[in-house]
Amino acid sequence: MTTIEIDHTSRWFGNVVAVNDVSMTVGPGVTGLLGPNGAGKSTLINMMAGFLAPSTGRVTLDGTQIWRNEAVYRAIGIVPEREGMYDFLTGREFVVANAELHGLGDAAAHKALATVEMEYAQDRKISTYSKGMRQRVKMASALVHDPSVLLLDEPFNGMDPRQRMQLMELLRRMGAEGRTVLFSSHILEEVEQLASHIEVIVAGRHAASGDFRKIRRLMTDRPHRYLVRSSDDRALAAALIADPSTAGIEVDVTDRALRVQAVDFGRFTTLLPKVAREHGIRLLTVSPSDESLESVFSYLVAA
Repeated sequence: MTTIEIDHTSRWFGNVVAVNDVSMTVGPGVTGLLGPNGAGKSTLINMMAGFLAPSTGRVTLDGTQIWRNEAVYRAIGIVPEREGMYDFLTGREFVVANAELHGLGDAAAHKALATVEMEYAQDRKISTYSKGMRQRVKMASALVHDPSVLLLDEPFNGMDPRQRMQLMELLRRMGAEGRTVLFSSHILEEVEQLASHIEVIVAGRHAASGDFRKIRRLMTDRPHRYLVRSSDDRALAAALIADPSTAGIEVDVTDRALRVQAVDFGRFTTLLPKVAREHGIRLLTVSPSDESLESVFSYLVAA
């Protein structure tokens, strides 16, 4: 069992704190690192990969410090978000070059390309590849030495639906084999479909940890805010405020709407149309006003 341990780790760049006192353990299986863009996911992965030194704290692989330890690369495969590829090489040449860095040869490169289903384009130059094809060749180069740990930074970017399904199935299989697989994403649905365990990062801080059901429950149970327009906003507000599913209602005169904070999501969604019908009020607009990932993640930080 290969485990990465992050122990009270921070990383800053000048006055900018990218990762702030994060502690987590990433073990066998598939772990999703979830957070909005700019949350610090890439910085965290770069420290796990040994590309960046922690400003404070420790990042270890089975108890051994990763930073400035070349031996860990026998166990780690990395798929960075940045391209960092040599466009003048063919896909096969690129993967063979990575195989040779590990003391391996053509057979290992061929196996890795077959694993990601890129044999058909292995002799084309990388400059002719689509974004999804580039992602798959990066994946092949990361797998060429059969690592026990795989770190992937936004691996599904640029992939078409078929390519995404293929990669998801590959990662599920690797997790089932007992490898430690961590991938970052800002898309909740990607993590839901693939990860057995989730770590949530917001603004450089560790916001939540657990299985998907636990994280989804935290997100669903948070207060929800709605913008509601109706044929009689004041009468609707008076009827809603008496119910315990709402924590506050503001009449926005400028927008001619109600701003409702619902603390019981399920009850409120049933209550609203019922109250409107009973009072003869016509609902014109009902829209969530806080459904962005950033707002959801920010709630998790405070939870």
